[in-house]
Amino acid sequence: MQLIDIHTHTSSTRKDVFSIENKYPNSTDFSTPFSIGIHPWYISENSLQNDLKIVEEQLSSQNCYAVGECGLDRITETDFSLQLEIFKQQIQLSEKYSKPLIIHCVKAFQEIIQLKKEIKPKQPWIVHGFNKNHQIALDLTQHQICISFGETLLKNERLQETFSKLPLNFLFLETDTSEEYIENIYNIASELRKIEKQEFINTVKQNFRRIFKR
Repeated sequence: MQLIDIHTHTSSTRKDVFSIENKYPNSTDFSTPFSIGIHPWYISENSLQNDLKIVEEQLSSQNCYAVGECGLDRITETDFSLQLEIFKQQIQLSEKYSKPLIIHCVKAFQEIIQLKKEIKPKQPWIVHGFNKNHQIALDLTQHQICISFGETLLKNERLQETFSKLPLNFLFLETDTSEEYIENIYNIASELRKIEKQEFINTVKQNFRRIFKR
């Protein structure tokens, strides 16, 4: 295992990449490492209880590495109070099954941080696909929330500056829905941190072992 892709929606057969593939309750193939959760975009009151049941069933799988992605999104049409309710239930599942939480967050970072303070979870939280400013990133890390960066890191100078200043022990990389190769994201990440690529790879591996207990 060399390059860790903490969150992807694409199956990979590359020997030099370890990827955690995002799954939904209606997914059928759980034969490779995955995370599973109810995304705020796809909350359906008609199937909600069954979806939660499927998520919980899959959390016992050896291939399951995390709960998620799940979270809060103020842009989607799903009622925000319902999003909160379902997110809290998935936090409970994360705690019950000792799985880290992979979080989708759009315009709700203060709510995420407030929940972290109120619930005081024992399991690690990771905000994926981060593309906001330095102050939000700093707030997350100060509340012991890890941050994963994806394709946007390749071209967004403001995000690059933010990435270059964060504590290394809170960082992960991902491809998410992008077709970008994860190695390209590792290349820019090591350049931004002004360290050798292998050193950055080793740092992410250490973070992975600490967070996922694997």
